[in-house]
Order: sequence, then structure tokens, then C-alpha cells
Amino acid sequence: MNNKNQQKKDTELHDDIDIELEETEFEGVSQSDKLKKLRNELKEAKHQAQEYLTGWQKERASFANYKAEEEKKRKDRLEGMKLQLISDFFPVLDSFDMAFANREAWEKVDPAWRTGVEYIHTQLMNTLNQYNVSLVSDVGVEFDPKIHDPVEHVIVKNKDQDHKVITVIQKGYRSGDVVLRPAKVKVGKYENH
Repeated sequence: MNNKNQQKKDTELHDDIDIELEETEFEGVSQSDKLKKLRNELKEAKHQAQEYLTGWQKERASFANYKAEEEKKRKDRLEGMKLQLISDFFPVLDSFDMAFANREAWEKVDPAWRTGVEYIHTQLMNTLNQYNVSLVSDVGVEFDPKIHDPVEHVIVKNKDQDHKVITVIQKGYRSGDVVLRPAKVKVGKYENH
């Protein structure tokens, strides 16, 4: 009876290997057979533990991959929302450009008020620069369909202006390699007449 209690305590202490020794199990069996049976049970328990460990490790790796994918999706969504928010300011910038384009009317505006509006425009442009947003508005550069939206072809006499941006109708914007809005441009088309 005392031996049986000790065996149960041993089993409780070693929960990772579930082997219960009972007296009736080994009655009439030689010591070597007992040892062989225990070794087989231990081997089976180790094999099962290894299977559990391998499965756990695979699930852990799978979960880590899932977390990384979700984090990437989250960052991509945030980046998309940021770029959309930035794009929502383009009509405001277009309004500034239209106001500044009419030089005669702009010069008639009170100088203090004009300076304030120009300062607000500069602040807005500086803020966009902090978010890596740059203008697509150069005249004389090679037409690039990735960043330019041609609205008209203009006949040019100078061969150097062929396929070049002649006029920017509406400024474009980009953030790094991402074009947020292509510039609307007139493109030169050389004709020798």
C-alpha cells in the first residue's frame, strides 16, 4: 500500500510523462519485461511529447507570420489613409494657385492680407514636404505618362520641345514613388513646316 502511494506521488510530480504503475500490471512478469514495457511507454511518451512540441512550434511560427502580415496590412491601410487625407488638400492648393495666377488682381489685395495668405500657403506646402509630398510641375521636362496627364498636344517649331511639357495646367503631386495626382499638362509635338 505504501509503495502504491509512492508511485502515485511520482506520477503526480512528473506530469509531463503520464505513466501509472500498478502492481496488478506487473504480476507474474519478469524484471526485464517490466523494464522493457516501461522503456516502451517512456519512448512512446517522448515521441508524443515531441509531436506536441513540433505542433506547438509550427502554430507559434504560423501565429508570428499572421501577426506580421496583419501588421503590414495595418501599416498599408494607415499609409493609404494618410495619402488620401493629403490628397484631399489638393483642391485647396489649386485655389491658392488660381488666386496667385491672376497677378493683377492679386497685387490689388491689401499687402498685409496678401502676406498672410502667402504665409498660410507656405505653411501648407511645408507640412506636405514633411510628409515627403513633392510637386510635379516642371515645364520643359520630358513627358512621362506616369506623372503627367496630357490634356493637349501643342505644335512646336523647336525640335528640342518635342515630347516635352510645354505648360502645366494643374500641378501634380507625388509621395516618393507614389503619384498622388498626375500633373495636367500640354505636351509639345514637333512639326517641321
